[in-house]
Amino acid sequence: MTSLWSLLFKRSRHTAYARLDADGKCVAFKACIQPPSGNGWVQVNETRLSWLGAPLPASARVCARARRRWHQRSLPA
Repeated sequence: MTSLWSLLFKRSRHTAYARLDADGKCVAFKACIQPPSGNGWVQVNETRLSWLGAPLPASARVCARARRRWHQRSLPA
C-alpha cells in the first residue's frame, strides 16, 4: 500500500541554493531540482533568512560528492 501512495503523490526533490555576492554575503535563496545557471550559486543544506546580507556559515555549504570511485582516481606521482 505504501508504494501505491508513493506513486500517486510523488514529491520532487528540491535542493536549496544560496547566491553569494563578490564579498561572500548571501543575497538570495532558491529551491529547485537542477542547479541554477549563473555564477555565485552554492548548494546549502537549508535556508535561513538570518543569512541574508551576511556571510554564509561554512557549515551551511554542501560539499560536492566525488564523481568517481576511490580506486579510479589518478594518484599523483
